[in-house]
Amino acid sequence: EGADILMVKPGLPYLDVIKDLTTKIPMPWAVYEVSGEYAAIELMAEQNLINRERAHLEAWTAFFRAGANMIITYGARNAREWMAK
Repeated sequence: EGADILMVKPGLPYLDVIKDLTTKIPMPWAVYEVSGEYAAIELMAEQNLINRERAHLEAWTAFFRAGANMIITYGARNAREWMAK
């Protein structure tokens, strides 16, 4: 009632829910990439198991493909630089 933005949290485990909600409820949808999701990528990158930038970008792309209009993430401070590459 009166919400400007609706949010799904956490994001990655609920990509299917995001997809369903965005098709059924035509509102702006935000996804919150919780600290555990962000930290998992950071930890794997520290162990040289994945490429940090590409892994974050892939997660964010999955959110948008599922229907999110915006992402709230701890990686926001790096997003512009990583997306420009």
